[in-house]
Amino acid sequence: MGERKFTVLDLLNLELSDYDAINLRCVAGRRGLSRDITGTDIGRPGLGLSGFFEGFARSSIQLFDEGEVAYLNKLYAEQRTDTIRQFFSYSVSCCVFVSNGEPTPDFIEIAEEFSCAIFVTNLNLSEFITRITRIFSNVFAPRKTMHGVLVEVFGVGIMLGGHSGVGKSETALELVERGHRLVADDIIEIRCVNGNMILGRGANSLISHHMEIRGIGIVNVSRLYGVGSIREQKEIQLVVELEEWDQNKIYDRLGTAKKSVELLGVKIPAVEIPVRPGRNLPIIIEAVAMNERLKKMGYDSARDFNQNVLRWIEMGAAQNAYYGTEDTY
Repeated sequence: MGERKFTVLDLLNLELSDYDAINLRCVAGRRGLSRDITGTDIGRPGLGLSGFFEGFARSSIQLFDEGEVAYLNKLYAEQRTDTIRQFFSYSVSCCVFVSNGEPTPDFIEIAEEFSCAIFVTNLNLSEFITRITRIFSNVFAPRKTMHGVLVEVFGVGIMLGGHSGVGKSETALELVERGHRLVADDIIEIRCVNGNMILGRGANSLISHHMEIRGIGIVNVSRLYGVGSIREQKEIQLVVELEEWDQNKIYDRLGTAKKSVELLGVKIPAVEIPVRPGRNLPIIIEAVAMNERLKKMGYDSARDFNQNVLRWIEMGAAQNAYYGTEDTY
C-alpha cells in the first residue's frame, strides 16, 4: 500500500461536526492549500522561530499558542523577520493559531510570500490536539478492501466471508429481518485504527447498503427495513467463514480450537461454518455472536465444558457409570 496523499484542502473538506469539528478559518496563504500533509505529528514552532531547526518536522501542522504568539509580537516589535523567513523556507504544510490567536502582520505577509496557509481556530491547544489526532488516526490509518458482508449482530461486528454464491448476502438479509444491522455488502473497506482495532465500512458509501440477492436483484436495505437496520461503520470483532459442507472434513465440534485471521496485522477471532440445506445460518450466527460476547466477558463455554467433564471423571462418576452392576437399559 502506497502512502496516501492528503492535502491541507482535504483537511478543510472533511465532513466534521460536533466533537470532531476543528473550526478552521483561513486568514492567509490560500495558495498553499494544495500542500501535502504527510505525517500525523503535530509541530510546535518555538525552537524554529528562535533559529534552531535541527529535527524540525516541516511536513506536520505547526501550532501557535499563547507563547508562540507572544514571541511573534516580540519579533514584530523588534522588526526581526529573519527567523520567520527561515521558518517558512522549510515549506511547512500549514500553521494553526489556537484560542483565536492573531498572527502578526509581518507573519501574514511572509506567509503569503511563501504560499503557506494560515488558520485560526477558537479551540484551545489541548482540545485541538485531541481532535486533530483523532482525525489523523483515521485519515492515515492502514487500509485495504475485502470481499464479504459486514453485519452487526447483538452489538458484535461480524464479517461474513466465503466463496461467491455460498449465501453471504442471503444470510445477512435474514439477520436484518431478525432485527440486526447491515454495515456493508460485497466490498468492505477495512482500516487499522490505533494499531489494534479494525474498522469496516462500505468501500462506496453511496451503495454500501444495497444488496444483490440472486433471483431478485438489487435491494435497498435502508428503504426496505428503515434506517435502524443499517450503520455506517463497525469494528470487526469476528470473522465467520461460510463454506460448502465437506463430508470428508473434520469440523470443530467442541469449540476448543482457537482460530483467527490476520487483518492489517491484527488477529481477529474466526470460525468456520459449513453450509448445507436445512441449516439455519442466521440462528447459528446469532449463537456465535452471543458466545463471542460471553468470551469477552470472561466466560468460555468450551473451557467450562472441559472442566466439568474433568470434574465428573475425578469424582468417579464416570467409573461408576461404566462399571456399575445395575442394568441401566
